Amino acid sequence: MPGIVDDKSQYCVPFLLERLRIHSEQHSNADCNTPPFFLGLNGVQGAGKTVLVSTLQDTLRSEPYSLSVVTLSLDDIYLTHADQVALAQAHPTNPLLQHRGQPSTHDLALGEQVFASLAAEQPTAIPQYDKSAFAGQGDRVPRAQWEVVNAEGQETVKVVIFEGWCVGFRPWDDQTLRAKWEAAVRQKESGDYQGRLGHVKFEDVQTVNEALKRYDALTDKLDALIHIDAQDLRYVYEWRQEQERTLRAAKGTGMTEDQVKRFVDGYYPSYELFTETLREGVFKPRNTPTAASDWQGRQLRLVVDRDRRVQEVIQI
Repeated sequence: MPGIVDDKSQYCVPFLLERLRIHSEQHSNADCNTPPFFLGLNGVQGAGKTVLVSTLQDTLRSEPYSLSVVTLSLDDIYLTHADQVALAQAHPTNPLLQHRGQPSTHDLALGEQVFASLAAEQPTAIPQYDKSAFAGQGDRVPRAQWEVVNAEGQETVKVVIFEGWCVGFRPWDDQTLRAKWEAAVRQKESGDYQGRLGHVKFEDVQTVNEALKRYDALTDKLDALIHIDAQDLRYVYEWRQEQERTLRAAKGTGMTEDQVKRFVDGYYPSYELFTETLREGVFKPRNTPTAASDWQGRQLRLVVDRDRRVQEVIQI
């Protein structure tokens, strides 16, 4: 996207190469080949994930590494249009589930199947999703059009990049969830509140949190995670407006400013709730007084300002 300068790869490439080295060493004594490395990449919409993914891919595919890399986007395992419509109809009063986006709206069985196939180095069709289908509601691209990796005669995929806006989010227990929701409601009632969590019902948020528990099946398969965090989460509104302005200028179509605001409003309660779980550490054992130390060092957090420039780098 025009206007995004990559100042992130200078931190991410060394981190990734070090984690790949450790991964290789951990499997060097095994009788079999080193399994593929799974990297999670989380960033709020518009923070520069696409540019970073492109740089990471180009670097790893080039000499001296020459690794086969594939990227799977969380967006590409959205439910089919028909299933999304059925989900919305099954929860008619839950505004968070009326369109694609939130945990609940992804085909996790498909995601797990793709992960397992890539981990086993089997021929794997990588799902694709067309966001422009059904007048922007979106639908899955027919399977016959999916790219196939690990096919006969192809190099075996050694790095899988799994990217998306809520990749790595961890669910809260019900008690913590309710406390966070009640705090947001109190803030809204005090009049000094710019979030969205306090505007939705607890039951609606609880449905999303419950769904998020099933996403652990993918998160637990990750070997490392890069998190592009924002100094202020509300930057996502501006960044998404910029994306749509660019799209309108280039293609003559795109969401209006009001549509963008409503669209981001649908995501924002989860940003408020679950970004904290990333900041604490995706791999940090939860609810256990004594924990193994092998989770440390596996996550890199980049904090960016309004211009998407890195201001802080933290290895967790």
